[in-house]
Parts: sequence; C-alpha cells; structure tokens
Amino acid sequence: MRLTTKMRYGTRAMAELAMVYPDRALSVRELARRQCLSPKYLEHIMRALKAAGLAVAVRGARGGYRVAKRPADITLSRIFEVLEGSPAPVDCIEHPGSCPMERLCPTRDTWLEMKEAIEGILKRTTLQDLADREERKSGSLALTYKI
Repeated sequence: MRLTTKMRYGTRAMAELAMVYPDRALSVRELARRQCLSPKYLEHIMRALKAAGLAVAVRGARGGYRVAKRPADITLSRIFEVLEGSPAPVDCIEHPGSCPMERLCPTRDTWLEMKEAIEGILKRTTLQDLADREERKSGSLALTYKI
C-alpha cells in the first residue's frame, strides 16, 4: 500500500502548523517553502483540510492557515479519512458483500488485519506526536561546538 502525495504532503503541512500552534498562522507559500512542496498543489490540499474542519484560514498580513484544534486533538486517522478515504487495501473489506468469494477467500482475513493495524497506528498518532518528533529530530541535529 502506498500513500498518495496528497496524504504525505497534507500530513507534513499539518505537522508544520502544529509546530507553530497556537502562536501563528503560516501562509501556503511559507508552508510550501518549509516543506519543499508546490504552493499550488498545497493550496488544493489545504482547502480540503479546511473544508473538513481540520485547518482554519486566517486573513490579514499575518494570515495563512492554522490547525483548527489543539494538535493533540487531531489524529492522523482523521487526516487520512479526509485526504485518502479508507485504509482498507481491498474493496471487499470496505464493502462487505461486494465479492462472491468473500466467505471462502483465503486472503480476506489478512487484508482485514492489515486495515486494522493501519487504523490503530493512525488513531493513536496525533499532530502533537508529529510535532514532538520533529522537535526531537531537529534538536538532535543541532551542532555542538567545544573549544
């Protein structure tokens, strides 16, 4: 299973917004610059996140986007749902009865386990978790000089 660029970029942008929460909003241009993304594509993604109530637009000279709630209250599961849909790797998991082999299929249980494992990770990971990881990673990259 591969994530689309929409999910990868949207999650990175939301994590970036979580890093500056609640102090400021970031413009799409600034978000795109920080994450090395296309501003035009990112704007499309941010509109979807805004429509879902995960981000809010702030007007004015210091405007842009900010997360709509505390980063600890936004799970990756919700972002995934908005940008990707279901984490089910095959249709028969998401739509029972859609396959005549459903009851006899030797692989269906594996696909169900896969979906449940992905959901578990997405439900227990928040934007705050991502912001904390970023802080730890950037802190570990700081150079130390000794004289």
